[in-house]
Amino acid sequence: QVQLVESGGGLVQAGGSLRLSCVASGRTFTSYVMGWFRQAPGKEREFVAAIGWSTGNTYYADSVKGRFTISRDNAESTVYLQMNSLKSEDTAVYYCAAKKPAGSLYRREAYDYWGQGTQVTVSS
Repeated sequence: QVQLVESGGGLVQAGGSLRLSCVASGRTFTSYVMGWFRQAPGKEREFVAAIGWSTGNTYYADSVKGRFTISRDNAESTVYLQMNSLKSEDTAVYYCAAKKPAGSLYRREAYDYWGQGTQVTVSS
């Protein structure tokens, strides 16, 4: 049974930092792309960042480039999202997701597995 378990969310002031973690289990994810998405109240779930598990190639939404960093620890089967210089508009539930190589990594419909989400709230 595939599981993606996020942690690390919380309340932080604008300008602060948080690091989200996603522990993956239940199968081998070597060929997968791991992504982070977020969903704010009343808005659609949107792409934040992604990383190729084996290649380490990274991809970012324009809104987070230069502030967020996605990384992975193969030995720990964990993907991280380091979030710096947080803004109030970053407030959302953040989801970890995994997809097979086919399909656009920017589209949520292409992802096969999802975590339960972790809340990030940035106060201004």
